[in-house]
Amino acid sequence: MSEGQADFYTTMQAYVERDEDGIKTSWDEVNRPMIRHWAQAMNDRNPIYTDAAYAAGTRHGGLVAPPTMLQAWTMKGLKEQAPGSSTVDAMAEASDAMVDAGYVAVVATNCEQTYLRYVKPGEKLHHRYRLESISEEKKTALGRGYFLTQLLEYCTEEGEKVAEMRFTILRYKPVNDELASENLP
Repeated sequence: MSEGQADFYTTMQAYVERDEDGIKTSWDEVNRPMIRHWAQAMNDRNPIYTDAAYAAGTRHGGLVAPPTMLQAWTMKGLKEQAPGSSTVDAMAEASDAMVDAGYVAVVATNCEQTYLRYVKPGEKLHHRYRLESISEEKKTALGRGYFLTQLLEYCTEEGEKVAEMRFTILRYKPVNDELASENLP
């Protein structure tokens, strides 16, 4: 690792070491119309999501949301975040610093979700998030870059943790066209 790379890596690690938790709140409560739309879009016919009579007779005692909807409840809107969300965002600041350094491309590389329990209509969620790690620079087929991992913890308004997600992206400098053509068969 060159001295310049080492300095940049140290700068990037400072974002991780801030160990700041941001908060993103949901616009709306978990609700039946969104669950129905999701289930229809995914062609998920599990009756615990849409059949209230059936769901009432299960161990859940009522309708629940598909676990894979987890992000839908707290995602940022097209223009702004829901009221009550914080502006602390080491991930965004680290990404901006990487763009300034030429790591202009991004691709999602991994998403691990752990569900502790189903969420139910009427619950309002938020998630705490923090930048968990940044790798050393890696050489990939896409170009040289850094893997950034963010930890998100999803909770009810009462603070009960219902799920967590580790989301990793690669911020990279794209391989230029000349180098890319050398790798073609």
